[in-house]
Order: sequence, then C-alpha cells, then structure tokens
Amino acid sequence: MSALEGLAVAASVVGHVLVVLGVALVAVAALGLVRLPDPFSRLSAVTKSGVAGVCLVLLGVLGIHPSWSALATVVLAVALQLLTNPVGGFALGRAAYRSGAPLSSRTRYDELAGEASEDRTGDAPDRATPRRAPTLER
Repeated sequence: MSALEGLAVAASVVGHVLVVLGVALVAVAALGLVRLPDPFSRLSAVTKSGVAGVCLVLLGVLGIHPSWSALATVVLAVALQLLTNPVGGFALGRAAYRSGAPLSSRTRYDELAGEASEDRTGDAPDRATPRRAPTLER
C-alpha cells in the first residue's frame, strides 16, 4: 500500500468516526428535547448539540468523500449552521419567554423579568434584586 492509499484510508476512518460522533450528538439533542423540563432548556440542548452534530457529520462526509466541491459545500453549510442556528434559537427562546412559557421550578432567577415587563408596559422595574422564577401549579 502506498502512502497516498494509506492517507485515503486514514481519512475515511476519521470521516466515519466523525459521522458516528455527529449522529450521537444529534441523538443527545433529541433526548434533551424529550427529557428537559422547560422550553428554554430544550432549546439550548437542541441548538448546541444540533449545530455540533450537524457540523461533525458534514466534516465526516468530507473525510469519506474528499473533493473540492465537497469542501466548498461543507464550508458553506458549516458557516450557515454556525451563523443561523444560534440566532434562530435565540429568537425562539425570546418568543417563548415573551409569550409566557413557564420556567422550570428548578430555575433560580428570571434575569429577563425586568426587560419583559418593560417591553410590555413601558415601565422600568427595579433590576437590582433578582426575581424568583414562577412555579407551575400542579
């Protein structure tokens, strides 16, 4: 086996490992979506693990099928994932908060409580004291 063939085999093995790791991260994101207590925790899990998982899968595919066109596609797709997914997650989280989605009972502070009431009423409440998160009545 020549050095070039050995390099191709190593790139393929690394590519397959990256794909498996990426799929595992996407599975963890799906598990977090089901198991976490409130919409904000779920969104955080899906955004972070989803971005990392998709990027690892894309890099793995590049290792398995290396070409210049695949490189351009992967670079573009990774850049778009890194730019759009966090912004979308933030927008969804902000919309969930402003619509009154309940926080988990384990949440200690509601740091946006002052900003949300200012958005709705125009008043600026006292921001010096942290506010307790609302609890779910069951």
